[in-house]
Amino acid sequence: MPDGWIILDKPLGLGSTQAVAVVKRVCREAGLGKVKVGHGGTLDPLATGVLPIALGEATKLCGRMLDASKVYAFTVQFGAETDSLDLEGKVIAASDVRPTLAQVEAALPRFTGPIEQVPPAYSAIKVDGARAYDRARAGETVELKSRAVIVHSLESAPGGSARDLREITLIAHVSKGTYIRSLARDLAHALGTFGHVTMLRRLHAGPFGLEQAISLDKLNEVGKGAPLENVLLPLEAGLVDIPALDLGPQQARLVQQGRVLSGLPLDDGLYWARTGSVPLALVELSGGDARVVRGFNLSDVAE
Repeated sequence: MPDGWIILDKPLGLGSTQAVAVVKRVCREAGLGKVKVGHGGTLDPLATGVLPIALGEATKLCGRMLDASKVYAFTVQFGAETDSLDLEGKVIAASDVRPTLAQVEAALPRFTGPIEQVPPAYSAIKVDGARAYDRARAGETVELKSRAVIVHSLESAPGGSARDLREITLIAHVSKGTYIRSLARDLAHALGTFGHVTMLRRLHAGPFGLEQAISLDKLNEVGKGAPLENVLLPLEAGLVDIPALDLGPQQARLVQQGRVLSGLPLDDGLYWARTGSVPLALVELSGGDARVVRGFNLSDVAE
């Protein structure tokens, strides 16, 4: 069974759940049988870009990937706000005001750092047991509470005009839970106008970037006989942002048994324990003691 990551450059119109289904189908066509598959961060059908898809033991890291920061490029079109805050919805407010590039760039610091934002009514957040977008599509008025998020950086993409802008493309590095559509809406309001997102592309998700992403066509080649190794990154590719902890044979056995390792002269924090180059577990170090957070059962670990 394969263990690792396929980083898909998700095309327009394909949902994250559909992308997972495609990977499962490709694995079946490649003769790999039933493979456990999950994704590391939802992308709307109208968004494109980096979608980490985990296979086998890497699915144990999906939760960690969901919590990771993301980088997006997005285009805001000024002059109209839609109920979905993107191209999919109907216009609910309009304005003739168009900001200049200087005005946009002067407003960006207000939306950088810890901020509060109200998620879009068309979102997957549950309200009284039902998804907000289901309630909104049924014609209900959906009121969501504001939430604290972090915008690590927000800047305009190169090539903007100094004249009044019909639209602008921005690059945002954001924390878990940040809604780019809400960011676009609130920026437009701050500029005295309305706006909605017309393009959204994820450039990075945690440690993964577009340079590692493959097309849907490249993925489908695996189902037609191309080696899975052509598109599969190892499990540890999802761990490059935390330090590795190298273990000897006896320590490795203890970790595999879920035992605590004591007396380690290392800083507190999260590590990935390995024997040789093979990941054994995520471990949390505290006061010199390493406790297993999540173990990996990889077939190439010697018994």
